[in-house]
Amino acid sequence: MTSTNELESAIEIVRSAVRICRDVQGEIAPGRWDKEDRTPVTVADLAVQAVVSAALAEAFPGDPLMAEEGSSELREPAWADLLAKVTAHVHQVRTERPEPSQILDWIERGQQPIDEHRRYWVLDPVDGTKGFLRKEQYAVALALVERGRVLLGVLACPNLPATLNNSSKGPALGQLYAAARGAGAVRIDLGAGDFVVSRQPIHVAATSDPAVARWCERVESSDKNHDLTSQVVERVGIRTAPDRLDSQAKYAVVARGEASLYLRHSLNREYREKVWDHAAGVLITEEAGGKVTDVHGKPLDFSQGRALTANHGIVATNGALHDRVLAAVHDVLVRLTGNS
Repeated sequence: MTSTNELESAIEIVRSAVRICRDVQGEIAPGRWDKEDRTPVTVADLAVQAVVSAALAEAFPGDPLMAEEGSSELREPAWADLLAKVTAHVHQVRTERPEPSQILDWIERGQQPIDEHRRYWVLDPVDGTKGFLRKEQYAVALALVERGRVLLGVLACPNLPATLNNSSKGPALGQLYAAARGAGAVRIDLGAGDFVVSRQPIHVAATSDPAVARWCERVESSDKNHDLTSQVVERVGIRTAPDRLDSQAKYAVVARGEASLYLRHSLNREYREKVWDHAAGVLITEEAGGKVTDVHGKPLDFSQGRALTANHGIVATNGALHDRVLAAVHDVLVRLTGNS
């Protein structure tokens, strides 16, 4: 079981990461980034992983970390300029100004072997690369997992407006979502930097009428995957156009009741989702009253290492529409692939 102290510690750790992401993103000239140049998001990824890793090691020294990034390339002389940028942003949060070698060690903690029978933290330092570079939606996702079950999740969405259809008039720009298993989910509105404006419980939408349900999907996906999703939505009876967002912000939109469906599936039968892309968002959605399974209705199994190898795709709903969505997914997949 988790304690209030663990959840609050995780919230504070992720808030410090928001500060770094906003600083790095603020350095990107609007409309001027090169699609082949991932430097800004790479700086944010590595700096966030360093500060989160360090904070977790101090607060919970017995807990290992599973994270997306490694430090091997950054240790090469050719990457000295990038390491200098990462170091500068880490120093904004870590006032003791750690040496680059210490920062590299913090980053590398995310690559250590994980015993799935023990508890461990899972981090996606910047989820939604293209959204980050476009100055649109991205997320910082942190979760605590033990024996394949997510115990707590914290999901920062620094650019997410209070409502998708009225981004200029919400009470705050950017939110942080948090949940502990069995304790419900909350939304924390963020102001400038990582300043907390307000905090309130969240719940999924209550509607069971697909005609009035909203849904969300990825901004960029293959034409075939977008077509699959649109066919599922049509079969379910949803009539609205999708809200398209990058990152785990889609889980936040479902959890706070603004959308009732998020479907993620690849027609590539070999593809498996990564643990860090879903752990935090899944628990927050479930604790807000929603339901998350794979496309076959199986619970997500987080005990299989760094990928969800026992599952295919993701179906996240408000719960009331879940069985109807699963049936539609099955029918569409059978028609498209010939496999049940």
